[in-house]
Amino acid sequence: MAVDRSDPQGVGGAKPVPDALRRLRAAGQSIWLDTISREILRSGELARLVRLGLGGVTSNPTIFEKAIAVGDAYPEVPGLLASGMDPEAVFEQVAVADIRDAADLLRPTFDARAGSDGFVSLEVSPRLANDTAGTISAARRIWLAVDRPNLMIKIPATIAGIPAIADTVANGINVNVTLLFNVERYVAVANAYLDGLERFRQSGGDLARVSTVASFFVSRVDTAVDGLLAGIPGTAHLIGKSAIANARIAYAHYRNIASTPRWQALADHGARPMRLLWASTSVKNPALHPTYYVDALIGPDTVNTVPAPTLDAIFAGVDVARSIDAPGEIVQAETLLQEVMSHGIDLDALTDRLELDGVASFEASYTAIIEALTARRA
Repeated sequence: MAVDRSDPQGVGGAKPVPDALRRLRAAGQSIWLDTISREILRSGELARLVRLGLGGVTSNPTIFEKAIAVGDAYPEVPGLLASGMDPEAVFEQVAVADIRDAADLLRPTFDARAGSDGFVSLEVSPRLANDTAGTISAARRIWLAVDRPNLMIKIPATIAGIPAIADTVANGINVNVTLLFNVERYVAVANAYLDGLERFRQSGGDLARVSTVASFFVSRVDTAVDGLLAGIPGTAHLIGKSAIANARIAYAHYRNIASTPRWQALADHGARPMRLLWASTSVKNPALHPTYYVDALIGPDTVNTVPAPTLDAIFAGVDVARSIDAPGEIVQAETLLQEVMSHGIDLDALTDRLELDGVASFEASYTAIIEALTARRA
């Protein structure tokens, strides 16, 4: 069916296509909003989107930097700083308050979907990205501070983050594993999740109350690969395709893991799968349609977290069809990435760099927040 995309509507307040998110959910994909602010919490905008079928909210330090470091949306901040509270503690307190409010707005979704959706995510300090013990401690502290069953703690998929993921799951805490760029690291994360579940079960925990997602980044891969392909003659047909191929191969591994006896033993005791969450799905290439990455990665047991403009584009109309693993797609994906690498592009090195850049970007945003709060205290 042709879709009229001439009048994008939704987040800005105009009437959206009423069933867009519900149709995606029927295809197995939940749409989350990749932003949070006190404005959308207090204005009723987030509540409106939840009524339309929004399944969750994600946050990160860059999002909070825009909300907290400037403006007057947080009138309690001067008083907290004047009381002598450390700027890092001030940030955590206001972030926890916003996340708790978002969790409460999403709680009806969490309950209606039997705990399979309706989550809000809050990240541990990016300064802990290479500190396993610090990450485990921070995850537990934030979990207790927010005190909501539909919270997910975001932990980066760094080398140090992998054992922290296993330990956090073993403590019965929901996790959103972030900054995943390559399939090999995704498999390591999936195994850490299984390890954590096994330990949680051995300690008598209820596996059904632990939920996780693996946030696999998409468009940043294309931006990096396409920048290299642009200087190589005869590669125009590869532009804008590496990220989707990479994500589809990750999904194939997800399906393979779900068929193993190890996973089945956990599922028999109520364990929930670690869904793949497609992150960074806004288009960076203006030649691509705003829902390019949404259209290509629809399938069962997936989440797509999108910024407001991409959500607007979804509301304007999206053709919903299972696309993540259509017949022949995985072989085509593998062939395409082999062709990319045949041009001298080292995808492993590239995705390693994207991980480092992602950690650095979040840490820079976190530092900017703390510096802004420190300046306001002075």
